[in-house]
Amino acid sequence: MANPTGPSSTRKKVVLRKLDAGMVKGYVNSDSFLGPEGVEVLDRDGHLIKVPLAAVKGLYFVRDFDGSPEGQPDRRLTRNRPRLDGLWVRMTFTDNELLEGLIANNLLDVEPPGFMVTPADLSSNNLRIFVPRTALTNVEVLGVIANGTTRRVGRRTSAASLKTAESPAQIGLFQTSVESNPKN
Repeated sequence: MANPTGPSSTRKKVVLRKLDAGMVKGYVNSDSFLGPEGVEVLDRDGHLIKVPLAAVKGLYFVRDFDGSPEGQPDRRLTRNRPRLDGLWVRMTFTDNELLEGLIANNLLDVEPPGFMVTPADLSSNNLRIFVPRTALTNVEVLGVIANGTTRRVGRRTSAASLKTAESPAQIGLFQTSVESNPKN
């Protein structure tokens, strides 16, 4: 017999953290949680709550509403390289809290209102986190992870790689000399 309320795979457990330290636990439709008025959450009592995006710190897609088991705090910063592909980033919230995770390495997957982050700690209670741009003061790319390897951002380049503009395969986009206009 079919489920009359729709497939359960579209209703995901979430904890919405607000910038004012408030919290809402409930369920969202993973395909349409972000509406024109903000984030729509069906709380555990069955009330539809709409929170403006400017008031949201993060929407945490969780395994369990109670959080991590005792003695296992969620690590917001990672000690090791994440194992999934993507951009490894460190985000600084407006309250100076730090969060490290992975975002898509594809500009088509980046949402204009915010970022969908996979936490670096895959064993944490948080499966994914939607972080609005308005809740952040800084996003720093720590590395690019592809095919199981890490390429750190900000390394010094060798002198040979700086000479690409002079190589014969490189086309010239700008003139190297500027002609002066003689005055009449």
